Amino acid sequence: MADLDKIFSSFVNGSLFINKSFLQSNHTPENIPHRDEQIEDVASILAPTLRGERASNLFIFGKTGSGKTLSVQHVGIRIIDKVKELGKDNLKFVYVNCKLKKVADTEYRILAEIIKELGGSVPATGLPTDQVYSRFVDLIDKEKQIIVIVLDEIDQAVKKISDNFIYTLTRLNSELRNAQINIVGISNSLTFMDHLDPRVRSSLGEEEIVFPPYNALQLQDILRERAEKAFKEGVLEEGVIAKCAAYAAREHGDARRALDLLRVAGEVAERDKKNKVSLEHIDIANQKIERDKMLDIIESEPRQFQLVLKAIMSIDKEKGGSGIFTGDVFNGYQGICLKTGNEVLTQRRVSDILAEFDMLGIINTRVISKGRQGRTREIKLMLGENIKERALDILDKALYL
Repeated sequence: MADLDKIFSSFVNGSLFINKSFLQSNHTPENIPHRDEQIEDVASILAPTLRGERASNLFIFGKTGSGKTLSVQHVGIRIIDKVKELGKDNLKFVYVNCKLKKVADTEYRILAEIIKELGGSVPATGLPTDQVYSRFVDLIDKEKQIIVIVLDEIDQAVKKISDNFIYTLTRLNSELRNAQINIVGISNSLTFMDHLDPRVRSSLGEEEIVFPPYNALQLQDILRERAEKAFKEGVLEEGVIAKCAAYAAREHGDARRALDLLRVAGEVAERDKKNKVSLEHIDIANQKIERDKMLDIIESEPRQFQLVLKAIMSIDKEKGGSGIFTGDVFNGYQGICLKTGNEVLTQRRVSDILAEFDMLGIINTRVISKGRQGRTREIKLMLGENIKERALDILDKALYL
């Protein structure tokens, strides 16, 4: 019989952490290093709302983990504090994460979430979307106020719905007598605006701010500041913070990745009953995060992506990892669509999905010449053996297979 009490006691009494929450991505620090310029820009653009005036709509973009969300939330908190200090109550700051499944997969749900954040309510489903807009207008237009709506990862919502809802939100101001709406869009995609309808682009991107990625030295500053509050003194071996920063700098300067790496390394060291976090723990943590990240991507991709990946994985299993060609994938994909009752996309659209998988590192493709028969792409599945089984399980559940 395992001595669970002994395991639990060693964790309670031998923790390397003082407060792990300082290393978690949902922690909002008081100080955001190396982002003063961007924070001042956001504050200057939104400052007119303090006078009860509508500010310019703002679009913010930059790679994952470049401090966009933290900076906007920091400015939002300070603006609301200033409004209270002035003895007013005419400004609301609403934050919506468009990546959350139950929030941003339909226009209806995004609106319902905004209404909920403002203290109203609509049923989870059942109303026509125009009625939900009417309820939103009724809720906010009762008094003279400014509503700042932050749509984080706005590209995810547009991918699932369309860009019409952004245009509709920005056009609502012409219908409002008392209130005014301000939109702040945040995106990890640097090319997101290129794919929008020109009307939507001009209404959303009245002002734009780019957040550059952090470099390795900046990441070390961020890690050092958080580590002082998160870990007990002296538990990080020499070079641990530098190695975390170097790993994350390779991943486009992703501060979130660096913090996750340090936290997971601490958890690995604790499980190994070590009293210090070593460089070896960083390597183990990096492998674990890579594996978990890939599974998260597979779980959150749209259904058509999951259908194509299921076809690739099924063929890979049948062929034992030997050559898979695009024609095989399309035939396998068609079969799974028929079996699950899903719409069959064109071969060109499936090719686009394969290109995206290649970019994400799920597959590797190379073009092969077949002489007179033309050219084809050979596909190699890049998922490690340790996650294939879990990936298949996720796909089977998502596709009801």
